[in-house]
Amino acid sequence: MRFRKFFYTLVAALVPLMTMASAPAHAQQYEQNRNYGPVINGFNVEEVQRLRPGVELHFDLYGSPGGTATLRIDGATRNVHMTEVEPGQYSGTYTIGTHDRIRPESGVTANLRLGNQVATNVLAESLLRGDAPRAQNRRGDLASSPRIERFEVQGSPDLGPGNELRFNVRGTPGARVEVAIAGARGVFFLPEVREGEYSAVYVVRNTDRILSNSRVTATIRANGRYTTSVLGQPLLAAGGRTAAPQETRYCTSCATVEAVNVIEVSGDGSYLGTIGGAVVGGLLGNQVGSGSGRKAASVAGAVGGAVAGRQLERNMRKSQRYEVIVRYANSGATQAIQYENDPGFRVGDRVRVNGGVLSRDQ
Repeated sequence: MRFRKFFYTLVAALVPLMTMASAPAHAQQYEQNRNYGPVINGFNVEEVQRLRPGVELHFDLYGSPGGTATLRIDGATRNVHMTEVEPGQYSGTYTIGTHDRIRPESGVTANLRLGNQVATNVLAESLLRGDAPRAQNRRGDLASSPRIERFEVQGSPDLGPGNELRFNVRGTPGARVEVAIAGARGVFFLPEVREGEYSAVYVVRNTDRILSNSRVTATIRANGRYTTSVLGQPLLAAGGRTAAPQETRYCTSCATVEAVNVIEVSGDGSYLGTIGGAVVGGLLGNQVGSGSGRKAASVAGAVGGAVAGRQLERNMRKSQRYEVIVRYANSGATQAIQYENDPGFRVGDRVRVNGGVLSRDQ
């Protein structure tokens, strides 16, 4: 009776653990995201030539998978409900209507909801392309518009992560100056260091894909108007080298091997090992003492031999399995994948995970 109670208690404790172990990896990742809250890793728009009725604005958002993503555009009459086209990648399109009042500087806010938690991000790009025509003052008087007299950069000998690019703008004093670099997300601002002179250093990030001939635009804003200028010199200093082109920055299946564990699995001893051990132990015990003492030694030897024989066979049947722990580059979640034999992966290897199968990320 006591054994039966112990057995049921053990089964009740093991069932939840078995259920958790059998849960799909993506479900575990979804629960992890739910516990820590949603995250927006990137938010961008396909810039257009003009903002007029019938033009489509296509947005992409990258973040936690399994959420609900929506956009709000200042001056628009409707919100955008985005679709999760791949795990963690959401897309949505807004068609400009006749009643919309969307401007190039209209703010765009993205919300990513996961459970009861919401992450918010604001678009850092303009809706218009840098070379798109700008609307002029209704009176045709551009004398009060801000101006850019000079736009230059102090190039870097290397455009890899951590290198610096110093931008300088000379123009209308008391304005706000922002710079956008093709291959880098968003814009950054140049403070006014002296009257009419704006300067700042941009540090190349790991996620940037900046080339020597990347298009760079500076926009100066003042009194509700703005003027844009395109940089006329390369970003790479003479004799320098550009960063090697890399793959797209967002990849839901890309991961890095974080650990490779060797798991030792003991085999179950069979009845042959048990019986064989008992026979040998009984024979040895039979050589000890005399009379009832010899019988007791024989029984003890048989029992001990059975246990030793079973354990010996277990040790002989031990096997090794391999467990590869990977961390996803996009979400930061981890996943364990097991192999019967050494898969050949090492810590630091870049891999892709497709259906629970690892392949090298070439």
